[in-house]
Parts: sequence; C-alpha cells; structure tokens
Amino acid sequence: MPIKVKEFAFVFHPITDVARARKFYEGVLGLKVGFQIEFTPGQWWIEYDVAGQAIALSNAMPGAKSTSLTLEVADLDEALATVRSSGTPIAFEVQEFPVCRIFGITDPDGNQIGLHQKKK
Repeated sequence: MPIKVKEFAFVFHPITDVARARKFYEGVLGLKVGFQIEFTPGQWWIEYDVAGQAIALSNAMPGAKSTSLTLEVADLDEALATVRSSGTPIAFEVQEFPVCRIFGITDPDGNQIGLHQKKK
C-alpha cells in the first residue's frame, strides 16, 4: 500500500550561526518567523512562513547543505539588485527559459536558494 502524503511539511536547511542566518533570511530575503523554539540554550529551530509553507532552519539538527529550495519572487531584477547590494554570494547567474527566469544564491551556511519568476 502506498504512503498517504497529506501535505508538504517543510524544507530544512541546517545552519551553524543563528544570528547570521536570521540576518540573511529576515533581512535579505524579508521572511517572517512563523514558529521558533529554543530546544536548549543556543539550540534553535526556526520556521519561516512562505504562503502557508515552511522553511525550517536549525543549528540543533544535523544535515547536509541543500540545493532544493526555490522561492517565487515578484520581480527577479529587483531581487537580483537586492542580492548584489547585500553582498550575498550568487550561486548561478540569471538563466532564461521560455516560461520563467531564475538565478541562485547561497545562504551563509552554503545552502543554495533559487529565486524564480514566472513569465506572464
């Protein structure tokens, strides 16, 4: 019998420095915390809500760097300008496809994030 998947739970990115990660995810990406818990002093689980879905960060959970997260943005050129002005590393430059445009950035812990915009 196949597994009955109910919904998407979260995308997880392991982090090492909570303050640095928060500065990036809240400052550069502008995400808002949906849920957070400090398991033990200094060991965090932080979830950011993106349209009802969660991006989870933790310095208390092991994991390999990820390349699976892609966020839809309202204006890709504006996002690129923000990224460049913040000094965020660019993983790959803008790529054009018939239905979309995308470029990649790297968070402070080396997790790759795609920034994507569908064409109208």
